[in-house]
Amino acid sequence: MNSPRLAARAIILHENRLLMVNAYGPEATGPVSQDLWCAPGGGVERGASLPDNLRREVHEETGLTIKVGTPCLVNEFHDPDGTFHQVDIYFRCQLLAGQLDETWRDPAGVVTHRRWFDRAELEGGVIRFKPDSLPHVAWGRGIGYDPLEPILR
Repeated sequence: MNSPRLAARAIILHENRLLMVNAYGPEATGPVSQDLWCAPGGGVERGASLPDNLRREVHEETGLTIKVGTPCLVNEFHDPDGTFHQVDIYFRCQLLAGQLDETWRDPAGVVTHRRWFDRAELEGGVIRFKPDSLPHVAWGRGIGYDPLEPILR
């Protein structure tokens, strides 16, 4: 049995808006479509700290430079019909430099869209996103834990 995948993700609020990226690459089809959003970040590489991994991932996906702060959420999600299981550790982050640029390209080719969302858009059902607790965590305080959430809404 494979171990769960570990990922680090960034909660970046700027002008009271949360940065989100598309959760699946352009080849996504079926129930996993291209309209699912998540916080930027990704899988960790062995030998680098979680904050170092997160700074690298955010820059690759968005072109932005961030300062990584404290953890604020541990989220587990899985595919109940498959073998996928991932544990995401979310960190509160601060934007240090850069701005979103439509011409920016993620070297891995997964992130093709990035956008700032306000709280009303997330809580009003305007977009699909994961994890479900994201608005509460982004605009809240403390740390949260989401046990084994299904990968799809």
